[in-house]
Amino acid sequence: MTKKSSLYLLLPLAVLTACTSTPQQAPVVERPISRRPPPPAPAPAPVQENREGYYTVRKGDTLIRIALDHGQNYRDLVTWNNLANPNDIKVDQVLRVAPPEDAPGVRTAAVVMPPDTTKVVPPVPKKTEPKGDKKPYAEADLKNDKDGDGKPDPAPKPADKPVQLASVKPSVPAAAPAPALSAEDREVSWMWPAEGRVVGQFDEGKNKGIDIAGRPGQQVLAAGAGKVMYAGSGIRGYGNLVIVKHSNGLLSAYAHNRSILVKEGQTVGKGQAIAEMGDSDSDSVKLHFEIRQQGKPVDPSKFLPNR
Repeated sequence: MTKKSSLYLLLPLAVLTACTSTPQQAPVVERPISRRPPPPAPAPAPVQENREGYYTVRKGDTLIRIALDHGQNYRDLVTWNNLANPNDIKVDQVLRVAPPEDAPGVRTAAVVMPPDTTKVVPPVPKKTEPKGDKKPYAEADLKNDKDGDGKPDPAPKPADKPVQLASVKPSVPAAAPAPALSAEDREVSWMWPAEGRVVGQFDEGKNKGIDIAGRPGQQVLAAGAGKVMYAGSGIRGYGNLVIVKHSNGLLSAYAHNRSILVKEGQTVGKGQAIAEMGDSDSDSVKLHFEIRQQGKPVDPSKFLPNR
């Protein structure tokens, strides 16, 4: 009995010892989560504006104004760009403003070669003076013989004066000249579009033409023969406007009219009445007259005759 009693006492102790022993836990290792980098964004498609003959629409642009600034008929821009509605153009829309190569009636201007700037170096002139004759030494010359060789010493040379270098001025880049007139452009005969005092001179940065004061209803004449490219009031700041195309590179514009007497597509002669002077979109009665070469404003006084 004594042995059995002792066994019963040892069994609970063994169970308690097993329960209180600390179990060994497996080590925990933190591993970084690998993330794949996002794929690179596709390169943007090249914009055609960088090519010559294209224009990107900006806020406030109208098709008529774009056509005027590029020396084109707005109806041609409609055709070249397949526009269903000329008044519905979007900002950042790229438009063709030059005729495509397969467009009918397109003429290529002659290439004007730049002048030859090669400098011609003149030849160095040869000395043709006669040699000096031998002359007998004078007594004064012998006194100047300090080295005893029987010959007078040469006169001492005067001290060289310091050369003052001119200050070099930085070169100022010249303004880009206007493109040369083609043979067709030179054949256009010009006259003044209205009688009156010139109250505004040409200034490319401020005034793209000249302003001629007059009276309401005074006749506005075509400054040269041509075809009416536009007649309307679709360009802000010009009022009732008439645009006449005279050649492939020259056009004239007549703004602020009271009324327009011609229609688009009409052929007009030099001196024909095309409008009546007024003050539409202006603070006074006047004619604003422009001449544009390849769409660029040029000084009308260089084309109009003296008066």
